[in-house]
Amino acid sequence: MTGPEQDVGAEASTAEPGGPPPDPRRWKLLAVLATVQFIIFLDATIVNVALPSIRDSLHFSEQQLTWVVNGYLLTAGGLLLVGGRLGDMLGRRRMFAVGAALFAAASILAAVSANAETLLVARFVQGTAEACAAPAALGMIALTFTDPRESQKAFAIWGGLSGLGATLGVVLSGVLTDLISWRWIFWINVPLALVPLVLVFVFGKESRMEGRRALGPVSAILVTGGMVAAVHGMLQIVTHPVGSAEVLLPLCGGLVALAVFVAVQAKSAHPLLPLAFLRNRVRAAGYVGLTFLNAATAAMFFLLVLYMQNVLDYSPLANGLAWVPYCLTFLLGLQVALATMPKVGARAVITIGLTTAALGMGWLALIPADGSFWSSLLPGMLVLGFGGGYTFPATQTAALSGLSMQDAGLGSGIITTLGQLGQVVGLTALVTVSLAVTADSGASGDEAVVDGFGVGLGIAAVVLLAGALLAAATFGRANRDVAKLART
Repeated sequence: MTGPEQDVGAEASTAEPGGPPPDPRRWKLLAVLATVQFIIFLDATIVNVALPSIRDSLHFSEQQLTWVVNGYLLTAGGLLLVGGRLGDMLGRRRMFAVGAALFAAASILAAVSANAETLLVARFVQGTAEACAAPAALGMIALTFTDPRESQKAFAIWGGLSGLGATLGVVLSGVLTDLISWRWIFWINVPLALVPLVLVFVFGKESRMEGRRALGPVSAILVTGGMVAAVHGMLQIVTHPVGSAEVLLPLCGGLVALAVFVAVQAKSAHPLLPLAFLRNRVRAAGYVGLTFLNAATAAMFFLLVLYMQNVLDYSPLANGLAWVPYCLTFLLGLQVALATMPKVGARAVITIGLTTAALGMGWLALIPADGSFWSSLLPGMLVLGFGGGYTFPATQTAALSGLSMQDAGLGSGIITTLGQLGQVVGLTALVTVSLAVTADSGASGDEAVVDGFGVGLGIAAVVLLAGALLAAATFGRANRDVAKLART
């Protein structure tokens, strides 16, 4: 198909004749920006295997320990949308530099932490750094790569490194914790943040929206406070009953704040989030694919790490190395997506990728208490890794379609926020269900644990399949919207 009926991601013409030539430094810039994105996703999962060592070293209580993960997710999830809009207004290169510097400083603080409180502060600052750097970087990529075929490749590399960072986080967590010290899971971030901080001024140009526009304080407070409260409420479900005040008060308060935010945006002459931006079906399909994939895989990482440690008695090193095959098939899926997406379009790639991932997740849901890596885990991890790698670039391509100089940071903030929310909701809901099934199981010991994990992973498989169907249905009416992208 061509013209208005062209599916996003399918083969299209290059940049318009007579337009500005492409920046010769664009691929170097991509490498710089993607490095920070890689360590952001690396840091989101690298603490998982190291948590027991961190607990013993810094004398964390069990309640405090959950905040090593939750503090990061809470801060990033609450600030990403505002961070993206600040990048639009103040300059995306500037916001990226601020985020990279903050991430390096927070990583140093985490690495030298002498007590639990210091480490938790460092994790909150790391979340803030992500909110500054990630939307700005993705917005710069969307504006730098104007050729459709090059932009697909750029988004695929970006999305691939994001997923690979999340996976390698589990691998490196086990290796570094077992062979050196848990502190090195933070030390490795420092050079990976400082080098891009310098190079972004060499290879990147500043970009910002036209005109001077203030960030409305009411809108910023409502969306940030609403997101933080809602995410905090969801995270409390793991340790408190769903109907408890600890869950309902922040969750309902956050949802009310977000509803008021939407009402304010509808009436504002200069909204922080133009509501028409969310009505584009092409981008909506990308949002669906990424959110459902993140929800399912976040829970999968958590549950399988516990399965390997507590049921199969793996050491941190063995647990980390067990994820290497997943990494390799993820990269393979990414390469296949790069080759096929220009021919079949993003709709087919997202649908096939999520369905494939669902099959792999379904295999993992069958894990037995007396299972082995080769028969119980490896087949499912290989299929799931390929499906996830195949899906990522297409979700990025669709979700970032049609971004302009005015809204590149906002669009990037939305997709990053939804990715974070997907992780929070998936991890919270599926782990809570798994723990409840384990508690109510008629079995005992490992059998009860595996009953709970199997249900959680089975629901994750259903989530992936539902995401495939919903993305395909959303894309079904999206072709007619492609011609309107420039005007949204």
